[in-house]
Amino acid sequence: MSPAVSFAKVSRHFGSVRAVDAVDLEIAAGEFFAMLGPSGSGKTTCLRLIAGFEQPTSGHIEIFGENAVGVPPYRRNVNTVFQDYALFPHLNVADNVAYGLMVKGVAREERRRAAEEALALVKLPGYGARKPGQLSGGQRQRVALARALVNKPRVLLLDEPLGALDLKLREQMQEELKSLQRELGITFVFVTHDQSEALSMADRVAVFNDGRIMQVGSPQEIYRRPATRFVADFVGSSNILPPDFVQRYAGQRRWGSLRPEQIRISAGTSGDGVPAQVVALNYLGAGTRVALDAEGLRLNAVVDSGGALPEPGDTVVLTFNRDHVHVMEGEG
Repeated sequence: MSPAVSFAKVSRHFGSVRAVDAVDLEIAAGEFFAMLGPSGSGKTTCLRLIAGFEQPTSGHIEIFGENAVGVPPYRRNVNTVFQDYALFPHLNVADNVAYGLMVKGVAREERRRAAEEALALVKLPGYGARKPGQLSGGQRQRVALARALVNKPRVLLLDEPLGALDLKLREQMQEELKSLQRELGITFVFVTHDQSEALSMADRVAVFNDGRIMQVGSPQEIYRRPATRFVADFVGSSNILPPDFVQRYAGQRRWGSLRPEQIRISAGTSGDGVPAQVVALNYLGAGTRVALDAEGLRLNAVVDSGGALPEPGDTVVLTFNRDHVHVMEGEG
């Protein structure tokens, strides 16, 4: 089967700005795929290239094996859910959901039935007569999702759709989106700058920076085995270890990373660990982040908040399983 989406050396330039720079990418059919990166990294431009809102400066794009370059958005079997919902305030919920079907000339009764089914799918049955202004932010997001799904796209594009929601509702919607994707079996391409969101929802993640993809892999691969310093720092705020430190503890003179939760802290100065001084503590709830100065190297450890905690200024010893020191492939 052809990939749902395929990029071959795709670039999109705006004047001298390389928003997307020679990106190669394949997204499998039926996959929940996340594009993760900071603002300006190129992830949203890639989404717009899939949608047809932008055309590539160079390179080739295919959607299910068919050329997509030059094909307008309305002729692509994709739909987009935006962060700002983009609902028509003067239309009721049912008409908002059925709007795309109306444009296609679908009969009124069929539009009504399809809208009701789509609203039931997003857990808003019976809301068709309401106006968007009568809904909460979470309900408006569901309506926007129903409007995209009613057209039965093969690829659903989601551009930071949960960014405007509060934390509790965002976590609830994360679970529901993943469940919905499994139920429908269609390809979801999800853009976010939130690392935890990408890691918790996606089958695979592409990490973007400066218009390029730094790494593509499962959430576990991205978190545990970052390919570059940027990925290690951006996804989960890993400790970046310089080559001399890695050589001493892992036997290779390369940049490395070590997750904060994999560091253990002991009081005193004895032992064969790494001597360090506690700089600061940051309470996180179940865990506490401890900032440390290890012979001039700034490290972070996360320890159980329920245990005995060191104090700023304390001298401690850091220990860790040397197998947990990840030696990175790239330098960037």
